[in-house]
Amino acid sequence: MTTRPDTAIVLAAGLGKRMRPITDTIPKPMVRIAGKTLLDWSLDSLAAAGVGKAVVNVHYLPEQIVAHVAARSAPRIVISDESDRLLDSAGGIVKALPELGQNPFYILNADTFWIDHGTLNLGRLALAWDAAKMDILLMLADLHQATGHCGSTDFLVAPDGSLRRSKGDPSGLIYAGAAIIHPRLFKDASAEPHSLNAYFDKAIAAGRLFGMPMHGHWITVGTPDAIPLAEAAVAGALIESQ
Repeated sequence: MTTRPDTAIVLAAGLGKRMRPITDTIPKPMVRIAGKTLLDWSLDSLAAAGVGKAVVNVHYLPEQIVAHVAARSAPRIVISDESDRLLDSAGGIVKALPELGQNPFYILNADTFWIDHGTLNLGRLALAWDAAKMDILLMLADLHQATGHCGSTDFLVAPDGSLRRSKGDPSGLIYAGAAIIHPRLFKDASAEPHSLNAYFDKAIAAGRLFGMPMHGHWITVGTPDAIPLAEAAVAGALIESQ
């Protein structure tokens, strides 16, 4: 029986330098797309998936995020304060581990989101999770279902769902900024600045990094000129999903 993760962390502590001048006055997760902040796109997805508690890490202009999430009732928000020092993706997770607990949890990037088509993607991710053979399960997007992505692909998917680095192979898929991860992977890790990418590679080496292609439309917002593209993509994807 699959147990859906009840906790999550939303990585919201970045500086958002590429989003300047907008981020001169607001943190990137507070940028609005189609009337909703990027952070709320993430938190609404978690609420729809039945997640009870979400840790949100903060660093840049943190008081704005703290004030904003105070108005939410679901999921319950716990702030992980990195005001003193930015810890990067993995360091931020390690710092938040006491709040995330002993069971697998979701990780979401606060600058990417998606419009589900059919069954909720986070629910599908939970159903695909198998702790016996996985340490990390990534949600993946095809280049053709992505808006705002200007890089290449990230991973190649084997027939059994296991992943290896694509090294830009156009037949590969993009990491879509959502995952389930088991906290055992961070055993003995310290809350020092370091990237989650190191854990992806560790899991690949052990044959324990897996992926699930998403259904719907994936949107990443990296620069100001990506905002109108994202808003158009939301409008189009919502029409398609009706």
